[in-house]
Amino acid sequence: MTAPLIVGLGGTLRDGSTSERALRIALTEAERLGARTRIFAGALLNLPAYDPADPSRSVAAAELVEALRGADGIIVATPSYHGSISGLIKNAIDYTEDLRADGRGYFSGRAVGAIVCADGIQAMGATLATLRAIVHALRGWPTPFSAVINSALKPFAADGACRDPQVAQQLAFVAEQVVEFAQMRRLRDAAESDAGNVRRHASGANPQGSRLIELTLEFMN
Repeated sequence: MTAPLIVGLGGTLRDGSTSERALRIALTEAERLGARTRIFAGALLNLPAYDPADPSRSVAAAELVEALRGADGIIVATPSYHGSISGLIKNAIDYTEDLRADGRGYFSGRAVGAIVCADGIQAMGATLATLRAIVHALRGWPTPFSAVINSALKPFAADGACRDPQVAQQLAFVAEQVVEFAQMRRLRDAAESDAGNVRRHASGANPQGSRLIELTLEFMN
């Protein structure tokens, strides 16, 4: 079984923003936990304004949609602008409308970790609540723990390293919960696939064995 893919999107158009650095640290932790990762930050989020009436997609937008389609988990890191998520992040998330007709539409079946960075604490709660509400609307599973970072305290060094142990711990918790959920879903999907193969084999020769498998899967779910 391949390692789960965790896709991160966040930051601003300024390279090395606080939210981008936070996202990179969270994804590094996800890799340490055994996941594959892919990041969309900075210029990769400089996408055309999402237009539902226009089916054409830029190369960058198409890559983002395909990465999210294949993701087992997602981490979103946004700055807080005027009490909410940034327009840049919202526009990127709007492209998930292209996943609407998928077998698992939008963010279905995937844990989504939230990271909010604000220059002061006043806007953190409102921005986090907005981001979590968006994840719910997209049928995703917001992780129980989310990270909120006060950018005014300058928690990251010039090289991107985190010099605040509490911030580092928050980001590690977010990564851990996203990866753990992704791994559990993969194990369950693999178990269902294996059980389906056994069920097809057992149904012809042993109907009672097939029913036992069905009861076991009901218990697992």
